[in-house]
Amino acid sequence: MKQSDLIAQIALGSAQSKTAVEAMLKTMADAVTTALNNDDEVTLPGLGKFSVKHKDARTGRNPKTGGAVDIPAKRSPHFGVSKTLKDALNK
Repeated sequence: MKQSDLIAQIALGSAQSKTAVEAMLKTMADAVTTALNNDDEVTLPGLGKFSVKHKDARTGRNPKTGGAVDIPAKRSPHFGVSKTLKDALNK
């Protein structure tokens, strides 16, 4: 499903215009990004939970040369699917 399809479906099921729904989704994405930057979790009931995974620095290998490569520490977004959604998919 494309973003435009999602916006149209939400607008159809509510009393909001497509423009309002698009603005709401943008605001939601900004709010999730801000929360994750603050190491908070964001739960979307019935869908799942966004969180941040911390990956430590490590040494990897360059597959072409076999030489050691330093891989810096980083933070990655993670989305865990809720049991409700899993159950709905596996009926």
